[in-house]
Amino acid sequence: MKLPLRRVLHLSRCIALGGALLLAHAMAREGVDVGAPSSFTRFVSADQVERSAQQQYLQLRQQASSKNALAADSHPQLRRLRAIAQRIIPFSYAWNPRARDWNWEVNLIGSSQVNAFCMPGGKIAFYSGILEKLQLSDAEVAMVMGHEMAHALREHARERMGKSMATQGAARIGAAVVAGVFGIDPRLTDMAARGGANLLALEFSREDESESDLVGLELAARAGFDPRAGISLWQKMSANNRGAPPQWLSTHPAGKNRIAEMEKNMVKVLPLYERAHKPLLGLAVPRLNKSLD
Repeated sequence: MKLPLRRVLHLSRCIALGGALLLAHAMAREGVDVGAPSSFTRFVSADQVERSAQQQYLQLRQQASSKNALAADSHPQLRRLRAIAQRIIPFSYAWNPRARDWNWEVNLIGSSQVNAFCMPGGKIAFYSGILEKLQLSDAEVAMVMGHEMAHALREHARERMGKSMATQGAARIGAAVVAGVFGIDPRLTDMAARGGANLLALEFSREDESESDLVGLELAARAGFDPRAGISLWQKMSANNRGAPPQWLSTHPAGKNRIAEMEKNMVKVLPLYERAHKPLLGLAVPRLNKSLD
């Protein structure tokens, strides 16, 4: 039976629309798959967690400054960190819409610790030890930064607090979640530790760490940093410490399984890197927002 021309055109449009939707769906899912965010976050206000993080980060900054340990804005390594962050941050919005309104900050603290973190609300800090002892390339810095940003984007701190509230039914969140695993010098965090949940001392689960590895790989790849640097980073970590993990590594369990998981996901992130814009990093750092001036 011959279909009327109008019916044929209608079917053609439907097929084309369906194909476009399938293509859009496939493109939307391009990259790593770490599942939906945890439902436990609903037990704790995001605003509350981010306000607490901002307060604790300010205290950390003030204490570091009082010890002449806070890098000046003109410090070459700090300018480098901020330039890398500026490339990654625009790709964070797809993982958490709130990130678009975060007052992102990047600071460098003079310390021998091999450590870095990103608190809720986009509060990033690197210790000079991780840059100097490991001699990190730009791509390796991006892997560390992407991993730590992923914790904030996936709201792992808020999730841990929510789990504590749900399982213990108590307002004493701090006692439930403070596990002292970020590896931050207690002399820099003693003030923050006195009140509420100390976000600088929050332990993340192995699942959170694996998730952050993969999200960090994707963030860095989309920003034009070779995701294979994630493998060299962890190899460098292990070689540098000769079996004795640094404080940062103690909460980020490396090993064959972790590297194998990243290698398995390379096929998903390498195409993103190959298509990404790859500007050269220089000393001139364009402004991102007031917090990074």
